[in-house]
Amino acid sequence: MPVAKPESSDSRVIAHVDMDCFYVQVEQRKQPQLRGLPTAVVQYNEWKGGALIAVSYEARKFGIKRSMRGEEAKEVCPQVQLVQVPVARGKADLSGYRNAGSEVVSILARRGRCERASIDEVYLDLTDAAEMMLADNPPQGMETIDEEALKSHILGLNNEDGSDVKENVRKWIHRHNADHRDKLLACGILIVAELRMQVLKETEFTCSAGIAHNKMLAKLASGMNKPAQQTVVPFSSVKGLLDTLPIRKMKQLGGKLGISLQMDMGVNTVGDLLQFPEEKLQERYGINTGTWLWNIARGISGEEVEGRLLPKSHGSGKTFPGPRALKTVPAVQHWLNQLCEELSERLCSDLDQNKRIAHTLTLHARAYKSSDSDSQKKFPSKSCPLRYGTAKIQEDAFNLFQAGLREYIGFYGGKTRGSHCRGWGITSLSVSASKIVPIPSGTCSIAKYFHGQSTSHFSSMQSSDNLNTEATLSLPSGSECYSEVNLSEPKIDFPKEESWIKDTVPDLDLQEQKDLSSTLSEKTQDGFIQEDISPLLLSGCLEQNRSKQQWDLSKDESQFKSEYKERKGKRLKDKGTYSIIELFKSYNPNPSGSFLSHEYNRTVGGTDVSSSSYSRDGEEGRREAWGYNIDEIDPSVMEELPPEIQDEIKAWMQPHEQRPNNMVKRSCTISHYFSPSKKS
Repeated sequence: MPVAKPESSDSRVIAHVDMDCFYVQVEQRKQPQLRGLPTAVVQYNEWKGGALIAVSYEARKFGIKRSMRGEEAKEVCPQVQLVQVPVARGKADLSGYRNAGSEVVSILARRGRCERASIDEVYLDLTDAAEMMLADNPPQGMETIDEEALKSHILGLNNEDGSDVKENVRKWIHRHNADHRDKLLACGILIVAELRMQVLKETEFTCSAGIAHNKMLAKLASGMNKPAQQTVVPFSSVKGLLDTLPIRKMKQLGGKLGISLQMDMGVNTVGDLLQFPEEKLQERYGINTGTWLWNIARGISGEEVEGRLLPKSHGSGKTFPGPRALKTVPAVQHWLNQLCEELSERLCSDLDQNKRIAHTLTLHARAYKSSDSDSQKKFPSKSCPLRYGTAKIQEDAFNLFQAGLREYIGFYGGKTRGSHCRGWGITSLSVSASKIVPIPSGTCSIAKYFHGQSTSHFSSMQSSDNLNTEATLSLPSGSECYSEVNLSEPKIDFPKEESWIKDTVPDLDLQEQKDLSSTLSEKTQDGFIQEDISPLLLSGCLEQNRSKQQWDLSKDESQFKSEYKERKGKRLKDKGTYSIIELFKSYNPNPSGSFLSHEYNRTVGGTDVSSSSYSRDGEEGRREAWGYNIDEIDPSVMEELPPEIQDEIKAWMQPHEQRPNNMVKRSCTISHYFSPSKKS
């Protein structure tokens, strides 16, 4: 929970703008004949007419609710207009709604720091604009007040005596004896009313707003009077608002914390929290949460409006309720591919338009187990460094799913591989990309190296001379990516020449990659610096562009490739091999007990393996021995090995007296399998 800064919150002017049944408004703008009619937007599936995801205020008057399905809505109101959400890749396509939301954000951001909280809601910090208005043209001296501003609902303003409500609002705004905080709110009333009218004029969308001294109160106020209205919370009215507010309506108190407050502390309203000293709340819920609870009971929140017009993450998901649950690995992989394709498109669009890259790929799922009492166990979320390119994202997401599934059902708890899986079903799948950061300025793109290539082929990877290795992730290859897939803080690394060239130009062998590396390093006179290349973008968005159009190589690039093909004769005979023994890092020169020992003494062409480009061991000559504790071997690794290697390891893991004499052939050892003479 954020710790409040009460000393600065009272003098701020914060607005929360909430679009009115936004999906319906977007559809009504496309089909003007729907305006004024009871209308609902339904999800794309056909079961019982589809699920309602937005209901117009005209339809709500008939009793239609979002919890209904299309057929139920028709029964309640036969004349309701049901509009289906656009569909792409077998799921709802929300891109039209996102774009419409961006139109609104661009207007609101003209007057203050803007934070886009979702598709249809925005926070605004109008403090600077209000201070400027108060200094240059204070509301107290205005002869005329805009009609929309006079419709504002000001909490605590007494309108029960039959007096004109608008006139009372006018008097409140014109007060000369008001304190500085209320004068700033009066400026906020005028600014927000003007912005709302501008949104209506330019987009045809109506919106409601809450105006207060912090985000928490503004959010509460925006939903109090809808549609197309605004509500103001003066500092003097905060206690009256919170005293009777149900605890579950407060943001972040609708889950376990809210339940605990009700069940353990007898707290039913936010005002009930006032009876507990801060120390008591800290003792029960921890220092940070206890302080936060003590603050919100008094309407204090120090949470700042982040200057963010763009989303912090991108995601794509789909639910599979009831009989539609996914029960086979191929079915899961099919839908993962669809979700990843959408995610990849959005990432490359973000890169192209906003010059931002994402660092982390996360998979979330909901599942059930039908065979035992542990059916409530949650499917674990898994993360890994994000690699750009549809195929790479699809591959990584599927590996994350397999890792999560093994953990969910237990390695021996069910069958996880193959076409059919027993005892489990997936009811929800989603993939998301997070840790999105701008590409640092002052860097350049590898696209400059291909100076003969049309720049259109690189539009989604260039950033006006912007690419930098500070935004480059160290991307492991192969199955090693998933030995520890839950990487909440992915490591940012500076890859060496060989690593990124290997991923970028896969057609070149190791020696050619080294030659390419040295050549690129010599290009500094053209402004091309090797360290400024981002392999994450190069291997990803370039691949994305190739999948959308055929790439005709220019003459310069053909010459470029042929130049390196001619270097094949110079490659080293021994390109180095990577042994599975590298996976067993527990080196034990004197193994005993349950440790396994195996002599590892191999040279290639008179050169030690330790001298190859893949060696991480600085020893000269042979390695004396290696060992690994049987109990520490992850059995799931074995399924991914070649059959002969599986047999050998299984033989090691059996007690000596139980080993069949012919279990493992002497000529089929791990060392033999990974020797450089082994043909793939």
